[in-house]
Amino acid sequence: MHLITFRRQGQQRLGQLLGNEVVDLTALGAPAQLDTVLAAGAPALEDLAALGRRATSRLAVAEIEEWLPPLAAPGKAIAVGLNYAEHAAEGAAAVPQYPVLFSRYPSSWVGHGQPIVKPRVSEALDYEGEMVIVIGKAGRHVALADALGYVAGYSIFNEGSVRDYQMRTTQWTIGKNFDRSGSFGPAFVTADELPPGATGLQLQTRLNGQVMQDANTRDMVFDVARLVSLCSEVFTLQPGDILISGTPSGVGAARKPPVFMKPGDICEVSIEGIGVLSNPIVAEA
Repeated sequence: MHLITFRRQGQQRLGQLLGNEVVDLTALGAPAQLDTVLAAGAPALEDLAALGRRATSRLAVAEIEEWLPPLAAPGKAIAVGLNYAEHAAEGAAAVPQYPVLFSRYPSSWVGHGQPIVKPRVSEALDYEGEMVIVIGKAGRHVALADALGYVAGYSIFNEGSVRDYQMRTTQWTIGKNFDRSGSFGPAFVTADELPPGATGLQLQTRLNGQVMQDANTRDMVFDVARLVSLCSEVFTLQPGDILISGTPSGVGAARKPPVFMKPGDICEVSIEGIGVLSNPIVAEA
């Protein structure tokens, strides 16, 4: 299933995306938030699928008033740095032997179609196309062989990074968490719709139609199963937690001259089988 969270007639809804149409699952009795569904476990996702099959009417995508991030409030949003070898190389960094992990906060992202905000204090807002891993089952010390069983599905992230602030300290948190500096969506895609571990998927980032990043998820240094297993050594993964799995080479900061997102730009991140996340860039008011 491709599930979306959206606003229509002023109300938040959960829907199943079917091409250019949407089944309003909330109108059929489903919760309005995917977070609630994931917390209830795999049977709740199966119930959504059954609701979708019974639906007799659909909305046009054009009737969506606002696309919201697929998840409203992940308990943990863990981002991964330097998870593609060529990206590490373009930044003159060594390929990590252990994942570089940091936190991202919900206030720092917007949904599909919503404006990413370039902060007034910086001209160095960079794009980073990434795949999101969504946890569907609680677990601690998850064995590598079992790790994919803890993944409910996948989505897309544009991890907008304010580079000058990111590099002010050895910890990247401030440069990764400016308000509304990134985006998440448009859909949550259940794991059964994709290859195991979502491997072999083409990932592209386009700025005003120009391809800036072009890679494949098979090239991640730490694949989905390993990320889940290693993160679970540290903390208990809970349904609805997200792992933002890292960006490939081609970021703006590594270009000569650098290329950063500016007001008036459109940035798109596409991942094969998952969708296209598109956002305009605006200046902070």
